Amino acid sequence: MPEITVREAVPDDAQTILDCIVGLAEFEHEPRSTVKATVESIRRDGFGPDRHFETLIAEREGRPVGMALFFPHYSTWLGTPSLYLEDLFVVPEARGTGAGFALMQALAQIAESRGWNRLDLSVLDWNPAREFYHRLGMTDESEWLLYRLDEDGVSALARMQADG
Repeated sequence: MPEITVREAVPDDAQTILDCIVGLAEFEHEPRSTVKATVESIRRDGFGPDRHFETLIAEREGRPVGMALFFPHYSTWLGTPSLYLEDLFVVPEARGTGAGFALMQALAQIAESRGWNRLDLSVLDWNPAREFYHRLGMTDESEWLLYRLDEDGVSALARMQADG
């Protein structure tokens, strides 16, 4: 089986990153229209001096087969940044080849080298990748619930009058 290599993404990878995001949305049974990211937004926010995220690209025989998009977040209890994995995606034909493991191992190496003592991610409860994460030694935090405020909610809250 051909070797999997992992490298840091460059601006020319923006389309590949977007394709992986769309692939992940489709895997999660979401329509393409739910993905609002564009090649331009990925270039703007993922590269340059004010980037908001970093991306790793997994390749097999020089062709992209997956990506991991991540950023730091801060753990007040640990008193240190941690790595938050926003998206991990491997194209269907490369699943089971070690691409996911290679990406996760590279993320752990980045976290360790930066002194980030934790790697966090969210996964849908029906996703079979949960077993993969368990095999890596990850635990699910079943007592914690994810809450989200969407764009309309952010706007409404920003203008809301306090009760009382």
